[in-house]
Amino acid sequence: MLGLTGPRHRAGALLAGLTLVTAGVAVQATATPAVAATPHRILFDDGHAEEAGNADWIISTSKPDPLVQDSSPSAETDWTGALSSWGVALQETGNYSLKTATSALTYGGTSATDLSKFDTLVLPEPNTLFTTAEKTAIMTFVKNGGGLFMISDHTGSDRNNDGEDAVEILNDLMTNNSVDSTDPFGFSIDSLNIGSDYPSAISDSSNPVLHGSFGTVTKSLIANGTTVTLKPADNSAVKGLVYRTGYSGNTGAFFATSTFGSGRIAFWGDSSPVDDGTGQSGNTLYDGWNDSGATNAALALNATEWLSGASGSSGGGGTGGGSGTCTAAQLLGNNGFESGSTAWTGTSGVITNSSSESARTGSYYAWLDGYGKATTDTLAQTVTVPSGCTTAALSFYLHVDTAETSTSTAYDTLKVQVLNSSGTVLGTLATYSNLDAASGYTQRSFSLASYAGQTVTLKFTGTEGSTLQTSFVLDDTALNVS
Repeated sequence: MLGLTGPRHRAGALLAGLTLVTAGVAVQATATPAVAATPHRILFDDGHAEEAGNADWIISTSKPDPLVQDSSPSAETDWTGALSSWGVALQETGNYSLKTATSALTYGGTSATDLSKFDTLVLPEPNTLFTTAEKTAIMTFVKNGGGLFMISDHTGSDRNNDGEDAVEILNDLMTNNSVDSTDPFGFSIDSLNIGSDYPSAISDSSNPVLHGSFGTVTKSLIANGTTVTLKPADNSAVKGLVYRTGYSGNTGAFFATSTFGSGRIAFWGDSSPVDDGTGQSGNTLYDGWNDSGATNAALALNATEWLSGASGSSGGGGTGGGSGTCTAAQLLGNNGFESGSTAWTGTSGVITNSSSESARTGSYYAWLDGYGKATTDTLAQTVTVPSGCTTAALSFYLHVDTAETSTSTAYDTLKVQVLNSSGTVLGTLATYSNLDAASGYTQRSFSLASYAGQTVTLKFTGTEGSTLQTSFVLDDTALNVS
């Protein structure tokens, strides 16, 4: 651990400069930072019968972390699953962190696969209905800036014979939730079973999904799939990008994008295009990923990039990236805390140079909680993200030490949130706890590109239980835009 494991005593002022002494505790003088966290975090769902029947819609049999199967995959067969080509292609860029969820989807919780810890959620042909709580979590995640990739299949594709198929399940998500059931994305999924087709992409050279860093999209593939009906009167951001042969406008869209709140949505009407033809033994799969008549890989990868905010463009009429000019800069004031309370607001005593913990660099740092009693500490700064910036990378170094001994219960937590000028939480970027305790500092990174053009408050809230201290120590914050 970097600092003390006994309780901390609150300093009388924000920069009291007093030395806090805990008998018998050695303070580590320096900390070794971990490798920077990857900002584009993708969660693939496997908690809703995505492997039922002949389906194998997973990136790897190793869950939640595919790197356990192979930490440096170079071929899709290094990971096992019909979506392994997709996963490996993202992993090889070095710009993505991939995980698989196998339990109920949550938002704002402490689990390793909680949606607040991710930029994009992929729903690859779910075959069981989402619970009321899950639908609230998913819709809130998107509204607060998350990306949602929905992949359907044809009507009647009930792989687990529970009476529900992907068409019904995804329509239920959009029309029967507690957040917004009034056609929030501006489209509905058609109850169709289209046997075969090579749908064509529209002509739009500026669209980042059709013309992204992974290539140009010309066609996709239908091998028993469906389409959506667009309803721009309900959501003007909705846009069809790939259409079934003979269709255009508001009908027959096979691939579509939209926005909701601060988030982005992509829809694909068939699972065959992302199927790479290999998976677990006994499954009957189809290699649509490498189909020579289509450009499915580019479509999947470009869309993932756009959903995660990596492309910084607005795609089908969305709000990400914005317009105007942007000067590359670091926006946070007093980002290393060396000027005391300047630019920051929060609980008295949080910014300190106490020797009971160590700054990563310089002398001062921010120390939330650590008292061993019921306490809430806060630290916040308001900043405007320029509308013309396509990249807005928030980062900070975090060290957690604790006297808690549990390896499964989060007694003390630190939430990292984005708020608007009224104090409403727009998004929870992450929640850390006593379970994240480790020696040294670790850099944490998040994309705030979806807040371009907005003035927001970045807020850290530490909440400690009634006994046994947990200290959340921050240093060297930054919000780099370009």
